[in-house]
Amino acid sequence: MDKLIVEGGVPLHGRITVSGSKNAALPILMACLLAEGPVALSNVPRLRDIHTSLRLLDILGCETEFSGNEATSCVTNLSPEAPYDLVKTMRASVLCLGPLLARLGEARVALPGGCAIGARPVDLHLKGLERMGAEFELTEGYILGKSGRLKGAHITFDFPTVGGTENLLMAASLAEGETILENAAREPEVTDLANFLNAMGAKITGQGTSVLRVQGVEKLTGCSYRVMPDRIEAGTYLVAAAITGGELEVADCPFQELDAVSYKLREMGVWLEERDDHVLVRPEGRIRGVDVVTQPYPGFPTDMQAQLMALMCVADGTGSIEEKIFENRFMHVQELARLGANITLKGRMGIVRGVDQLVGAQVMASDLRASASLVLAGLAASGRTEISRIYHLDRGYEGIEDKLSGVGARIWREKE
Repeated sequence: MDKLIVEGGVPLHGRITVSGSKNAALPILMACLLAEGPVALSNVPRLRDIHTSLRLLDILGCETEFSGNEATSCVTNLSPEAPYDLVKTMRASVLCLGPLLARLGEARVALPGGCAIGARPVDLHLKGLERMGAEFELTEGYILGKSGRLKGAHITFDFPTVGGTENLLMAASLAEGETILENAAREPEVTDLANFLNAMGAKITGQGTSVLRVQGVEKLTGCSYRVMPDRIEAGTYLVAAAITGGELEVADCPFQELDAVSYKLREMGVWLEERDDHVLVRPEGRIRGVDVVTQPYPGFPTDMQAQLMALMCVADGTGSIEEKIFENRFMHVQELARLGANITLKGRMGIVRGVDQLVGAQVMASDLRASASLVLAGLAASGRTEISRIYHLDRGYEGIEDKLSGVGARIWREKE
């Protein structure tokens, strides 16, 4: 396994470019199962989860290729089984369930794995698909699904689930009649999936709102499509400029989709300016602690919670973060404490008292965004920080050490 070495204390300066969105690319790749004809995707990030998704598509009966940041897929002979060996490493694998039922009328999908940040059950996916005519059995760690042609339905989610909304959007695109999804997730990545499905011939309206309407069609065709840039990666680099006292141009930054993040950063004393092809970011004086509550989009994203906590660790005064999405997403707190952070946990709230200086230490990543918070803290700390178990980081950040090195960070990868 690899580890990252960070020698902190260097303000970052220069231009850093955001890669394509992992959380948009994964459902879009699964949606390729619906296409009759070749699909060409650009701006696809080179990440472990992307390679896993492409291997899963190969097993399910697609011919795929991946070169540079371009991926192609063409369905040849669909198979209904998504095996545990692949699904256990990546929760997004369950997104093949809706497309398989829509195309084949059957699916055998292993219950998913992924980061250990909370339960994230798939029951909302199954309840919605049952409303559309599917029947399920859970046995030996697999979801067994059967259906005829799925039928449109009026479905109201108990909670605006991103994965559930995506699975049902894909299934409804080939269902008979109209499907209405209420209390649907509004995340930009859901909108990107809907736009991709429409590019293949689907009839979806209401993107970006809590009510999505889908008129089912007989078939979807291949197309070319560019995946949106990654708003969480972009937010991470905005924090990197602030925590190091530097100034960055963050190119290909989906700034409109970062409203909640930019609002809090400005409240903390970070200067942000949107320009033609980048966002300029730098701190203005001493960073201040703030209070944050994670919420579904358009609220503050849970995927930026750990990064903002790292920034609060070196802020002036006290701030708090209340985590309302996942029940087990403060595993980075004890590792930040090893660097000298002063954080107190009270249930789902972390109270952060800023310190003058973090000090490098050996730390261990527990999940994807926790990894990013440790990199950010290491950039701000004096001395040397060693971050182990960075395979989590490789699931969500394309070449992060190369990008940060390019703007002045002293960061490199070594074998454990």
